[in-house]
Amino acid sequence: MGSGSIRRSGGALFRGVLSAAASKGGTFSDVPTTFCASTALPDPTVPANASGNAGRAARHGLPLRTLTALAASGLLATPLLAGTAHADPKAPAPPAKMSKVGGDRLGTPGVQVQPGAGAPKLPGPDALTARSWIVSDAESGKVLAAKNPHWQLAPASTLKMLFADTVLPKFPKDTKHTVKPADLAGMGAGSSLVGIKENLTYSVHDLWLGVFLRSGNDAVHTLSAMNGGTKATVTEMQQRAKELNARDTHVVTPDGYDAPGQVSSAYDLSLFARAGLQNADFREYCSTASAQFPGDKGKNGKRATFGIQNTNRLLSGDYDIKPYPGIAGVKNGSTTNAGSTFTGVAQRGDRKLLVTVMNPEKKEHNEAYREAARLFDWGFAAADKVEPVGRLVGPHGEDDGTGAGGKRRDGHGSTQAALNDSGGTGGAWTAAGIAGGALVLCGAVGLVVRRRWPRAGRGRGAGQ
Repeated sequence: MGSGSIRRSGGALFRGVLSAAASKGGTFSDVPTTFCASTALPDPTVPANASGNAGRAARHGLPLRTLTALAASGLLATPLLAGTAHADPKAPAPPAKMSKVGGDRLGTPGVQVQPGAGAPKLPGPDALTARSWIVSDAESGKVLAAKNPHWQLAPASTLKMLFADTVLPKFPKDTKHTVKPADLAGMGAGSSLVGIKENLTYSVHDLWLGVFLRSGNDAVHTLSAMNGGTKATVTEMQQRAKELNARDTHVVTPDGYDAPGQVSSAYDLSLFARAGLQNADFREYCSTASAQFPGDKGKNGKRATFGIQNTNRLLSGDYDIKPYPGIAGVKNGSTTNAGSTFTGVAQRGDRKLLVTVMNPEKKEHNEAYREAARLFDWGFAAADKVEPVGRLVGPHGEDDGTGAGGKRRDGHGSTQAALNDSGGTGGAWTAAGIAGGALVLCGAVGLVVRRRWPRAGRGRGAGQ
């Protein structure tokens, strides 16, 4: 453990001790960002030049006249003030030809679904406005339905899943690092931050909490510096994407910040999530709802802490959306180019589903989460009543039915421990059944994902 205590809403586990305020129902402090006002902070996953979060600002007490002024200035966008946004008739269309990794239908533009008897209908286009989305079985990899899943789009901070899958196994979580000024160089303007300070020491555990909970680019750059620098880390991420057969992905920045040529796809993001979830530490961080993070040193020389909360609203909830029952992670993002992006994993009964949503056209508060929740609901209802339209392929050398993924190197053995604990070929992880308000824990279900890479060329949609 690092110095920060965590509360895992997604895992129904308490680790460490919550702050006194949190344990008594108090709120967690906002985290410093590069763009803030005295009474309100924007969503930390949104760069300063992107659409902000009117609900958050209003909740922090900004009067209507101030909200109106911010909206007029372009610093704050709100459906409350501007009305419901509709799809732009000039919005870009998906390419006529896209990758066919995972099956021919996955490279065909538009919605792909093959319902059987009794299958529920997909939500209509007004309810699913994302440019690209995919619903898949987390264990078997069968794709239940998809829309333009191989469309190469800006990924925003969901790319941090690939960063974590690449770098997380290299450093034991109790490793300590003193941050140098050079470690924080090169971050984009308006980057989401967890609040890392120069010349202070953090554990690797602390840094990964910063990456997953607050989408902190300062934490990403610090870990990249430990890993040999940003350039070396980007190269390794690109190689890892290649290993995972994620052919739609081109990495330019390790944190997902908008950059020319940086793209991924809903299909590839699902591959990154599925690979990362085999690592017990990855599962821990992506399912943590709230934590205490190290702050400055006081006059007595002791480090203070402040509370941070996961910006994945299907995990932690928000004033206008409840946590999704059975959610267990994984990562969200938002930038000017990407719009909102989200990959989530959830369980209902014995079924475990992955959902990825990229860039909803309806620019409403928490829209990516709303559309992801609709896809989860449909997927759980339709899983046994639809024919798969493709599959999530396995990594190079492992897409042969063995499924164990045992060749993946883990710097501190957590992956293999998880495999042993599960009694199967995949990682063991837990998800909570959550209902009601944010951070209300209502129960837990054991969740085991066993990667079953289908043999190449077998079954429906097995083409490359």
